[in-house]
Amino acid sequence: MIATRDRVDELVRTLAHLKDLSVPVIVVDNGSSDGTVARVSQEFPWVETVALGRNVGASARNHGVRLARTSYVAFCDDDSWWAPEALRRAEELFERHPRLGLVAARVVVEPGGVVDPVCAEMKSSALGRADDLPGPSVLGFVCCGSIVRREAFLAVGGFNPVLFFPGEERLFSWDMAASGWACCYVDDVVAHHQPSSVRGPSATRRRAELRNDLLTTWLRRPLTVALAETTALARRGLGDRDARAALGAALLRLPAIARQRHLLPETVERQVVLVS
Repeated sequence: MIATRDRVDELVRTLAHLKDLSVPVIVVDNGSSDGTVARVSQEFPWVETVALGRNVGASARNHGVRLARTSYVAFCDDDSWWAPEALRRAEELFERHPRLGLVAARVVVEPGGVVDPVCAEMKSSALGRADDLPGPSVLGFVCCGSIVRREAFLAVGGFNPVLFFPGEERLFSWDMAASGWACCYVDDVVAHHQPSSVRGPSATRRRAELRNDLLTTWLRRPLTVALAETTALARRGLGDRDARAALGAALLRLPAIARQRHLLPETVERQVVLVS
């Protein structure tokens, strides 16, 4: 499934790739103003298109997963697609490993064909590999290169709407681990990502990343850790406009965070510390 907003040309390219895979595709549109829904409906009538009418960020994927009628759901962004054998390989792994909740794929960045550096980090994860899993456990992943067990995704509530975007993967992986599901990196499941040329200002993304790092900590980690990270971001904000803006944006979301805050199990908290 694909969540998209105002990048119809990239989305059309992605759908052309996915058509060859002969799998059902759901596109959830986050209030696009570029004619996305009409164009997809006209050029790809086999695609199920959902128009939300507004931008809900990463949680648009939650709508798509709820609509899916398959046991496993592969995520794409509008600028990414799956290698021909990837989905079949992932399905085999899910069926063989009952505890596996998410497969984090090897992401190949196009047009150069270079592996995303985050894949090396996942491959060498400090959490290691359990005997009943197909790869090293991870507490973070690249969403456009991930495939989930639908049952597990729905059980933990999907991506948290308070975070909006980006960095939603980390909290999701923590919640999966807390619920007994494993997220694993599998090198022979491959996704391709050709980053869109349609992007917002880099400062806006950086502020959102800093904000969500702090909010994720407040949602699940001990109070001492959350206070320490808040203090660190405040000090950084003395000379960093983006950090200052991120702290202000995080403070505005604290009432929602307080309602959802609960600590990770001690075993998962120790894993978070290990990979931090």
